[in-house]
This record gives sequence, C-alpha cells and structure tokens, in this order.
Amino acid sequence: MSNQYFSREGLEKLKMELEERTSIIRPELARRIQDAKELGDLSENAEFDAAKKEQEFNEGRIEDIRNILDSAIVISGNTKSGIVSVGSCIQVDSKNGNQHFTIVGSSESNPADGFISNESPLGKSFLGHKKGDLIVVTTPRGDTEYKIIEIT
Repeated sequence: MSNQYFSREGLEKLKMELEERTSIIRPELARRIQDAKELGDLSENAEFDAAKKEQEFNEGRIEDIRNILDSAIVISGNTKSGIVSVGSCIQVDSKNGNQHFTIVGSSESNPADGFISNESPLGKSFLGHKKGDLIVVTTPRGDTEYKIIEIT
C-alpha cells in the first residue's frame, strides 16, 4: 500500500474512528449477535443476519483503518519554502472568483469544503508552484486558469 497523507486533525479523526469501532461498535454488535442467537432458529432470524452483516462491515473498516494508519504520513504545509505542497493552504483567483483550497491526501479530500487531493487534476496542478504563478488546469469541463494569490 502506498503512503497516504493526512493533516494532524485528519489523522486524529481516523484514530478516533478506529477507537470507536473497536471499543464501542464491536462489543455492541457482539451483544446483538448473542441476543439474536438466543432467539432460536438462525435460518430465518433477520436480526442475526443484519447484525452479522454490520459486524463484517465493521471488521472490514477496522482492517482498512489499520492499513491506512500503517502507511500514514502527517503533513504540514511548508510555508517557508513558498512552494505549494501537500498540506498547503492556498488562495487563488480564477473565473470562478477568489477561492481557498487546502491540498490534502486523497483520504481526506472533500472538494465541497475546499480540501482537494494531491492526486486530483486540480491538486496536482498546484503542486510545486509559488505565489503569483498562473496555472491552467484541464478538467472534463474544460480549461480553467488559476492565479496563486497566497500560500499559507
């Protein structure tokens, strides 16, 4: 598995999810499965089937999170360099107006909130550039020109 980049906050959020899934959700599902078993015939027990499916999903997610954490790298924008990198917060101007983006790893991306993946066409285009640079990003909707106003 390749390295995955996270902000400190994003990594803490993932660790909290792992803790919740192992210490709260896992025991609750085990209790539900046990309660359903006590009802008798498992062949037509919808509660048992539902709890087992949820348990499978939860265990799969726990494994996924552990694998992610094994390859996680905490990022912080290096504003001293003046170069856009993973972790940088940037202010840009384009035909869409003034926008703010934070370059994050793909696991944390949320474009609607301005968190763009370093692997996305937009994120890749900003990497390595500095304040004042003009970047043209090609997307399915066509080319858009961005000017980097600030890097923090």
